[in-house]
Amino acid sequence: MSEEFSAEISSRICKHMNEDHADAVVLYAQAFGGVTNATTSQMRSIDAQGMDLTAQVNGEVVPVRIQFDHVLADAEDAHQTLIAMVKQARIKAK
Repeated sequence: MSEEFSAEISSRICKHMNEDHADAVVLYAQAFGGVTNATTSQMRSIDAQGMDLTAQVNGEVVPVRIQFDHVLADAEDAHQTLIAMVKQARIKAK
């Protein structure tokens, strides 16, 4: 896979995360996006370098860009990276 994720892959990952792991997306915004008072969040897109979220803060929608710690190789790398990040976020939240 190229450095850039296709629109289809980005859409599939975002749909899955928003529908099945909404709590994790909020944790990403809080722990890695610096939006500690986010109440909800949505993953809008993902690419090899990072992910774009929107977070709800005090009734306003705030854009959030989170850079990954490495360039993702493929969708499987994205899967493993997102899992590792949510584990890190849960530790930070404690």
